[in-house]
Amino acid sequence: MLNVSIVIYKHTISDISPLVEILQNSGLVSEIFLIDNSPKENKDFGKLNANYIFNNCNLGYGKAHNIALRKSIAKNTPYHLVVNPDISFEPEILKTIVTYMENHPDVGHLMPKVFYPNGDLQYLCKLLPTPTDLIFRRFLQKNVRDKRMRKFELRESGYNRIMNVPYLSGCFMFLRTEALKVTGIFDERFFMYPEDIDLTRRIHQHFKTIFYPEVAIVHHHAQSSYSSPKMLWIHIINMIRYFNKWGWIFDRERKRINANILIGNTL
Repeated sequence: MLNVSIVIYKHTISDISPLVEILQNSGLVSEIFLIDNSPKENKDFGKLNANYIFNNCNLGYGKAHNIALRKSIAKNTPYHLVVNPDISFEPEILKTIVTYMENHPDVGHLMPKVFYPNGDLQYLCKLLPTPTDLIFRRFLQKNVRDKRMRKFELRESGYNRIMNVPYLSGCFMFLRTEALKVTGIFDERFFMYPEDIDLTRRIHQHFKTIFYPEVAIVHHHAQSSYSSPKMLWIHIINMIRYFNKWGWIFDRERKRINANILIGNTL
């Protein structure tokens, strides 16, 4: 019914085993793929009931997940969950999600409500971004930036209803493999950061990409690009690649989709 891929980098077995246990306890998961981008192999992962794949180099987030996604597509596994190592949830939510997906075959991608460990909501439903939203926002005045981010992150929606959103976070991507056969998998030109924007957008062109607040997960999230100059540079370079692909100023599809979202046409 469901395969899962987790990309790891310098993680320990104690970091990963709680999530693996949650997935196993759901009763739905066929295979768990641990895709290791670390510089050194960690044989401890062989103790887990998972398919451990060591890449011997850092392929990047999307390219590493694609190793497992190709296997799910080839085996016609109905669903594939792309999930970050720092996610926790109750195993039962996967049954609720599968039931919703089975009853809504027009949905290609689903993300639940996401909280920080302290209970604060993470605003991960977003419009398709402009360069200002993702590259130049750091340089705006605080009041201008805050107003723009409220709009970009759809905060006025209340995050309390099901919405068809064109940009959902890559921390938990519940994907229909039949949709991926139509849209393709992660674009491997993106090392990390915009790969979730790009894939959600491509799925959104043909299927619904749903924010589903009936279930929730916890994301122990750290914005490394805000604290690491190296990660900031990687972020900027990959966002340049994203806008080179989709358009910087002139992006008619972005304008149309965002306008529909803002006037309430979200289902």
